[in-house]
Order: sequence, then C-alpha cells, then structure tokens
Amino acid sequence: MKKQTKTLILRLAALALAGLLAAGCKTKSAEAPAAKSAPEAAPSTVMLTPEALKTAGIQTAAAELRPAARTVRATGEILFNPKRVAHVTSRTAGRIEKLFAYEGDRVRAGQLLISFYSKDFLSLQAELLQALERSKREGLDDAERRSAQSLLDSARNRIRVMDIGDDELASIEKSGRILTLLPVRAPIGGNVIESLVNAGDYMEAGLDLFRLADLSTVWVDLHIFERDLAAVRPGCDAAIRTAAFPGRTYAGRIFQLGNVLDEKTRTIAGRIDLANPAGDLRPGMYVDAEIRAATEEKALLVPAAAIQDFLNKKVVFVRTAESVFALREIETGAAFGAFVEVRAGLKEGDVVATAGSFFIKSELLKKTLSMELP
Repeated sequence: MKKQTKTLILRLAALALAGLLAAGCKTKSAEAPAAKSAPEAAPSTVMLTPEALKTAGIQTAAAELRPAARTVRATGEILFNPKRVAHVTSRTAGRIEKLFAYEGDRVRAGQLLISFYSKDFLSLQAELLQALERSKREGLDDAERRSAQSLLDSARNRIRVMDIGDDELASIEKSGRILTLLPVRAPIGGNVIESLVNAGDYMEAGLDLFRLADLSTVWVDLHIFERDLAAVRPGCDAAIRTAAFPGRTYAGRIFQLGNVLDEKTRTIAGRIDLANPAGDLRPGMYVDAEIRAATEEKALLVPAAAIQDFLNKKVVFVRTAESVFALREIETGAAFGAFVEVRAGLKEGDVVATAGSFFIKSELLKKTLSMELP
C-alpha cells in the first residue's frame, strides 16, 4: 500500500512539473514580441528656431508652372559645304608643263593653277583665227557671211569649253597670236584640299587635277534621335561646341532635316550651314549641340539651389509651417538656366527652401544619425 501511494505521489509531482514548464514557455513566447520594440521611423521634418532660420539664411520660393523651351541634345560632325567645293578637271588631253598650286595652299578665284600643253587647244585657236579672217572678207554674199559667222561662233564656243574666258578670247582675236599653253584657273577661292598631279604628267580629258574647298562656311550634320524628332524642325536654333575649342560656342540654325531614318542608330540627320570666317572649324571634327525645341511647353520649375541629394535621392524641403520643413522626394527633368523641371513629387504653389536648404539637410542628417546610435 505504501509503495502504491509513493508511486502515485511521484506521478503527480511529475505532472505538476510538466505543467509549470509549459506555462513558463508560453509566458516567454508571449513576452518575446512585447520585449522587441518596433523600429522607429526615420525623421522627415525639421523644425528650426527663428534664430536658426536667420543664421542659416533660409530663403524660399514657390514651385511655378512656366513656359520652358525644351533643349534637345545631339552629336554630329563638320562637313564640307558642297556648294563651296569644286573639282578641277582637265578639259582636254595634254601634258602639265607648270604647276603653280599644291595641297594645303590657299588660292583665290581665277588664280592660275596649271599651264597645260594641248594640241587640241592649239588647233582650236588656229581654227578660230581662220574663221575670224574669213568673216572679215569683203564681197561675201549673205549666205557666205552667215556661214562664216556660224564657223566663227562654233570655234569660239569650243574654246570656251576649255575654260577660256571672254577676255582671253578677245585678246587672242585682237592680237592674232596663238597661246602656246592652256591656262587652268581656280573656279573658286579657297583651300587646295587635294592635288592629284605633278609637273610633267600626261592627262586625259576628264581626269581630276585638284579639289578646292571654300571653308568660310561649313555644314554641320547632327544625329537627332527618333524620340526627339517631334521637337525639332527647320528653323530651330542650335548651339555648337567642339572639343578642339573648349568654352567656345558657335550659333547656327537647322535648315534641313533628313528624309530617311538610320536603322542602326535610330537617328535623323539635321543639317546646319555654319559661318566659319576664321577657318577654325575643319571638316571631320566631332561636335556636340544643344537644339532649342520648336515649341514651348509649360513645366513645373523650382530653383536649382532647392534640390539636394539625400540618401541617393533627389529631394527638396517643403515648408509646411512657419519654421517647419518636410523632406519631399522628387523626380527631376531638364534644366532651364537656374531652374530645374520637377516631373513628380511637387505641385504648383508648394513652397520650398532654396538658399540654406543644405543647412536643413544637415539638421535632418543629424536627427537620422542620432536615432541609429545605440
């Protein structure tokens, strides 16, 4: 009996101990969440005393909707103005006797480039003088006079094809003397970009002798992206800059847009005729351009001084009370001088801190760091 009683007591004690252990576990598990406090939210407002406002020089401005001319950026290169380029070719077969210009030289319009020996030129002059003498004969009837004049006109025109001017033609007729060498002159003033011959070379008719270019104006070919095409049209002003002359800006205006989109670059050519009186701009140079868009749209603008970087975000500080400023994350757009477009995060009329906004940012950073310290 005593043995049974002892066994029963031990069983009851074990059950009681198990109950106490279970209750303790429940109490700890229930208290655990209560013991762990929720993380405190990072501060987003700063309250300044009147003295701090004055010391920091806090100034404010309202976000405003203003007309804003969009700027389109593009790259491109400088090209020859094809209207100011000339190829000098041989008008007849012959031999180059003398060369008076070389690659890199600057020549004026009408300047002698080559003296050319040509049998055809000598023959044409002889025909000209014979036709002239015949047209002056006396006693010709009307039919003979018309025939003589026709031969004379034909000889004159064939000589003109060799780039002989009327003054030189008149000199030949007046003197009655044949020019031994055919002069080849520059059709335009400019630079000798290519010289393809040497003295003594024999040339067939139609072969290139020189390439001349007048660089007082050049063309700029800009590559305008497809997405910007709606904002650009002929007549848009553009500011051109080159790496060769940093800090210098050239003003131009688009006069032509391409008709075909480049499938690889997804760009359209925008062409500018640019004055180059000093000759600084050389074909082949790369350029950057800012094109003023054809239409103006309204944009929400704030002074650039109002925008700060805070924890890798663009923010402003909006005044919510007399001395209270609230952090506001924004999405920025294009810059317009001293103002920046705000695409999201603000509405018209919101008052933001401009001068002194860095001080507000510093105060907010102090509050943030103090909360993170143990």
